[in-house]
Amino acid sequence: MVHVLSSRILVRPVDPERSRAFYGDALGLAVYREFGTGPERGTVYFLGGGFLEVSGRARQRPSPHLELWMQVADVRAAHGELVAAGVEVLREPVREPWGLVEMWIADPDGHRIVLVEVPEDHPIRYRPGI
Repeated sequence: MVHVLSSRILVRPVDPERSRAFYGDALGLAVYREFGTGPERGTVYFLGGGFLEVSGRARQRPSPHLELWMQVADVRAAHGELVAAGVEVLREPVREPWGLVEMWIADPDGHRIVLVEVPEDHPIRYRPGI
């Protein structure tokens, strides 16, 4: 069995400065650490229980198969903040049939990001009799 001590998602952006502005300024993710120098330096952001590293440079747009899932306390408040920051919203906040409130955005390279709110009455948070 693999004993994982830590993990992070690695993103190789087409334009590193634009991606750092998106994750650091528009989304407001806190920086965990930075390494290297120049435009392709690495920046690792706190991502709830994990980390997101933006480093290096891609020569082409990423695969459409990678999506990020980020839980937030209030997705509608996040929607307002992100619209004010100029972030393109792919889909407005919607309460899904499975009970989560989801909104979709994309980073500058097209990585789709779902922002999820878990309502207080959702089974993930509420378990009767426990």
